[in-house]
Amino acid sequence: MKIGVLGILDVRVNGVLIAPTAPKPRQVLALLALHADQVVPVFALTDELWAGRPPRSARTTLQTYILQLRDLITAALEQEADSEPGAPRRSAKDVLVTAPGGYMLVSDGGDSDVREFERLAGMGYRAIDAGDFKQASRLLREALGLWIGPAFADIRTGARLEMEAKRLEESRLCALDQRIEADLRLGRHRELLAELTVLTSRYRTHENLHAQFMVALHRSGRRGEALEVYHQLRGTLVRDLGLEPSARLRRLQQSILVAGAENLLGAESQPLATAPLATARVGSGSR
Repeated sequence: MKIGVLGILDVRVNGVLIAPTAPKPRQVLALLALHADQVVPVFALTDELWAGRPPRSARTTLQTYILQLRDLITAALEQEADSEPGAPRRSAKDVLVTAPGGYMLVSDGGDSDVREFERLAGMGYRAIDAGDFKQASRLLREALGLWIGPAFADIRTGARLEMEAKRLEESRLCALDQRIEADLRLGRHRELLAELTVLTSRYRTHENLHAQFMVALHRSGRRGEALEVYHQLRGTLVRDLGLEPSARLRRLQQSILVAGAENLLGAESQPLATAPLATARVGSGSR
């Protein structure tokens, strides 16, 4: 099985797409696919479909959606039987299992973009901890490359999938933040300027991204622009959230203010490029 949710829903058995076209069965498959090889309780599925207000026929209707998914799986499994005539036959119930209290999609060791993203990102974080910034940058770029759009981009999400989409987006931002941190430590500040220009426009209150943009600009000899990034962020935080920038960001601003001309192109070993950017991996800078 191949499972993709980091973008459009793409679940395949033997290379055959088993995603239905109807919105609610697609929600069911998306939640099962995200938690492949784990039992998804009936109450979680009904909550996703009916937002805590299920109709009296909820269980019967859910069973109908499961049967529709199994019909699609059966069609995909028929190709498996044709290509491997002597192999043991699997049924749709072996792939979409009825378990005590819920249902489970069995991936049979297949590929999942979420699992691969989490594996690569975890390796990238460990590489950063070990000081191997080149390896960290490579691994985190590979992890981020698995995203082809927002999670569940073509699904009409309910409460459960909406929560999962936010969780996955936070994980993506965390990996992006750490990849940029690794690139800064590798001295790639000029290469990052265009990307950080876009990112700080998109995430207007994300402090880490703005701090990284300030460092990249300062290292590129654009001290005034680095300070302007701070002032723009401060204005947005005060106006939209009623908050001042964090102490860490204020220290970075002060470091740039007092930097002498000899530091404007800051060598990679300069404390300014590293010390103020000790970034958290969860909930980083989004205020």
